[in-house]
Amino acid sequence: MEVVWGRGGWLTTRELRDVLSSERDLAYTTVMTILVRLWGKGLLERRKDGRAYAYHAVHTREQWTAVRMGELLGVAENRSEALSHFVSGMDKADVDQLRRLLRIDE
Repeated sequence: MEVVWGRGGWLTTRELRDVLSSERDLAYTTVMTILVRLWGKGLLERRKDGRAYAYHAVHTREQWTAVRMGELLGVAENRSEALSHFVSGMDKADVDQLRRLLRIDE
Protein backbone atom coordinates (compact mmCIF):
# COMPACT_ATOMS: atom_id res chain seq x y z
CA MET A 1 0.00 0.00 0.00
CA GLU A 2 2.89 2.36 0.69
CA VAL A 3 3.98 2.17 -2.95
CA VAL A 4 0.42 2.58 -4.23
CA TRP A 5 -0.12 5.62 -2.01
CA GLY A 6 3.31 7.05 -2.80
CA ARG A 7 2.97 6.74 -6.55
CA GLY A 8 -0.61 7.96 -6.78
CA GLY A 9 -2.68 7.26 -9.86
CA TRP A 10 -3.30 3.87 -11.34
CA LEU A 11 -0.65 1.12 -11.31
CA THR A 12 -0.59 -2.15 -13.20
CA THR A 13 0.82 -5.30 -11.65
CA ARG A 14 3.91 -4.98 -13.83
CA GLU A 15 4.50 -1.35 -12.83
CA LEU A 16 4.18 -2.18 -9.16
CA ARG A 17 6.45 -5.21 -9.54
CA ASP A 18 9.08 -3.06 -11.25
CA VAL A 19 9.04 -0.60 -8.32
CA LEU A 20 9.17 -3.37 -5.71
CA SER A 21 11.83 -5.37 -7.54
CA SER A 22 14.36 -2.64 -6.89
CA GLU A 23 14.22 -3.72 -3.23
CA ARG A 24 13.69 -7.48 -3.60
CA ASP A 25 13.11 -10.01 -6.33
CA LEU A 26 9.37 -10.67 -6.55
CA ALA A 27 7.52 -12.80 -9.05
CA TYR A 28 4.81 -11.16 -11.14
CA THR A 29 2.27 -13.67 -9.81
CA THR A 30 3.17 -12.81 -6.21
CA VAL A 31 2.49 -9.12 -6.78
CA MET A 32 -0.70 -9.96 -8.66
CA THR A 33 -1.92 -12.16 -5.79
CA ILE A 34 -1.30 -9.39 -3.25
CA LEU A 35 -3.11 -6.83 -5.42
CA VAL A 36 -6.11 -9.14 -5.89
CA ARG A 37 -6.29 -9.74 -2.14
CA LEU A 38 -6.12 -6.01 -1.39
CA TRP A 39 -8.83 -5.42 -4.01
CA GLY A 40 -10.94 -8.18 -2.44
CA LYS A 41 -10.63 -6.49 0.95
CA GLY A 42 -11.85 -3.21 -0.53
CA LEU A 43 -8.54 -1.38 -0.19
CA LEU A 44 -8.01 -1.04 -3.93
CA GLU A 45 -10.24 -0.42 -6.89
CA ARG A 46 -9.35 -1.79 -10.29
CA ARG A 47 -10.11 -1.22 -13.93
CA LYS A 48 -9.13 -2.97 -17.12
CA ASP A 49 -5.91 -1.77 -18.69
CA GLY A 50 -5.51 -3.73 -21.90
CA ARG A 51 -5.44 -7.41 -20.91
CA ALA A 52 -4.42 -6.63 -17.33
CA TYR A 53 -5.85 -4.60 -14.50
CA ALA A 54 -4.66 -1.30 -13.08
CA TYR A 55 -5.17 -0.65 -9.38
CA HIS A 56 -5.74 2.49 -7.35
CA ALA A 57 -6.15 3.04 -3.60
CA VAL A 58 -9.74 3.56 -2.45
CA HIS A 59 -8.61 5.75 0.45
CA THR A 60 -5.67 8.05 0.98
CA ARG A 61 -3.13 7.00 3.60
CA GLU A 62 -4.69 9.50 6.01
CA GLN A 63 -8.25 8.30 5.37
CA TRP A 64 -7.17 4.69 5.87
CA THR A 65 -5.41 5.63 9.11
CA ALA A 66 -8.65 7.20 10.35
CA VAL A 67 -10.62 4.07 9.39
CA ARG A 68 -8.15 1.87 11.29
CA MET A 69 -8.23 4.17 14.32
CA GLY A 70 -12.02 3.90 14.34
CA GLU A 71 -11.87 0.10 14.05
CA LEU A 72 -9.40 -0.16 16.92
CA LEU A 73 -11.44 2.19 19.08
CA GLY A 74 -14.48 0.09 18.28
CA VAL A 75 -12.98 -3.01 19.92
CA ALA A 76 -11.97 -1.18 23.11
CA GLU A 77 -13.94 -2.27 26.13
CA ASN A 78 -13.69 1.24 27.57
CA ARG A 79 -13.63 3.73 24.69
CA SER A 80 -13.14 6.71 27.01
CA GLU A 81 -10.07 5.15 28.59
CA ALA A 82 -8.67 4.16 25.20
CA LEU A 83 -9.11 7.73 23.92
CA SER A 84 -7.54 9.10 27.09
CA HIS A 85 -4.45 6.91 26.63
CA PHE A 86 -4.23 7.84 22.97
CA VAL A 87 -4.45 11.59 23.61
CA SER A 88 -1.99 11.44 26.50
CA GLY A 89 0.59 9.99 24.11
CA MET A 90 0.17 12.76 21.53
CA ASP A 91 2.61 15.61 21.20
CA LYS A 92 1.48 19.17 21.98
CA ALA A 93 1.06 20.19 18.35
CA ASP A 94 -1.29 17.26 17.69
CA VAL A 95 -3.29 17.98 20.85
CA ASP A 96 -3.62 21.62 19.78
CA GLN A 97 -4.80 20.52 16.33
CA LEU A 98 -7.32 18.15 17.90
CA ARG A 99 -8.66 21.00 20.05
CA ARG A 100 -9.05 23.19 16.95
CA LEU A 101 -10.88 20.43 15.09
CA LEU A 102 -13.24 19.80 18.00
CA ARG A 103 -14.10 23.51 18.22
CA ILE A 104 -15.05 23.53 14.54
CA ASP A 105 -17.77 20.92 15.13
CA GLU A 106 -19.32 22.70 18.13
